[in-house]
Amino acid sequence: MPAAPEVLIIGDYYHVPRQRLIDTYACRIYEDAADPAALLAEIAPSCRAIASHARVDDALMAALPNLGVIANFGVGFDLVDVAAATKRGIKVTNTPDVLNDEVADLAVGLMLATSRQMIKADAYVRTGRWISDGNMPFTQRVWGKRLGMLGMGRIGREIADRCAAFKMEIAYHTRTPKDVPYRHNPDLLALAADSDILISVVPGTPETRHIINTPVLEALGPQGVLINVGRGSAVDEQALVACLQDGRLGSAGLDVFEDEPRVTDALIAMTENVVLQPHHASATHDTRDAMGQMMIDNIAAHFAGQPLISPVN
Repeated sequence: MPAAPEVLIIGDYYHVPRQRLIDTYACRIYEDAADPAALLAEIAPSCRAIASHARVDDALMAALPNLGVIANFGVGFDLVDVAAATKRGIKVTNTPDVLNDEVADLAVGLMLATSRQMIKADAYVRTGRWISDGNMPFTQRVWGKRLGMLGMGRIGREIADRCAAFKMEIAYHTRTPKDVPYRHNPDLLALAADSDILISVVPGTPETRHIINTPVLEALGPQGVLINVGRGSAVDEQALVACLQDGRLGSAGLDVFEDEPRVTDALIAMTENVVLQPHHASATHDTRDAMGQMMIDNIAAHFAGQPLISPVN
């Protein structure tokens, strides 16, 4: 019986599909190696696939000359040098669609938690302030508000469709209009000025870096709410902190940050108008298992010489 193909596992991800991968293939784990360079030299002739949830750069690819596919755990693939992979004839895959609903649910949850100050209200009850100070000050409604969507891909569409049930007026900004029943605004600044809540769901690319900056935040305004479930790099975090501190922006709900898992102390200190989450929009057992299975299915398709399920390049 032929030996199982060799797969290099890089990074940590949900243990259930990870073990399934280990049970199926001859897997080597990069982080377990006492000498990673020696490991790469050892598996260089035989390693044909990487199952990754970490950075994969050109140098790593160069060390594995028979590498054919990099199966990324996650819809975002900004940690993989796709240009280098393409140049080397290496396919890259990701795990889209299976996490759309989960991320959309958390985006709506952040919108509610931020606008209705649910974390603050929880503390208000737990610390006895309801007794000592009386009723908590009023918050802002969500239903019927003007929603601006930055990004209208698969996840953006799911978020928008959920928000439509809140009777919200929905518009979006993308480079080109999409086939959706919502109004396209080609100008992000104008979209922010015309929105009460701005939800960002764009990927982390050079084009989107700091696309949400001081002018956009100021346009959103003193009562405005920013929600980010896309990539932290899309928001100029220093500008965000400054606008929140001096009242040029009302509040923010963030699942992603510029320097994860490190979050600036200024944001952590803002318990009144900022809700923070640890980049776990897709972090449920069901969805992470489905993401892992899609990663495995892409690897299996590659070894079988079949079309990949979700190729990036």
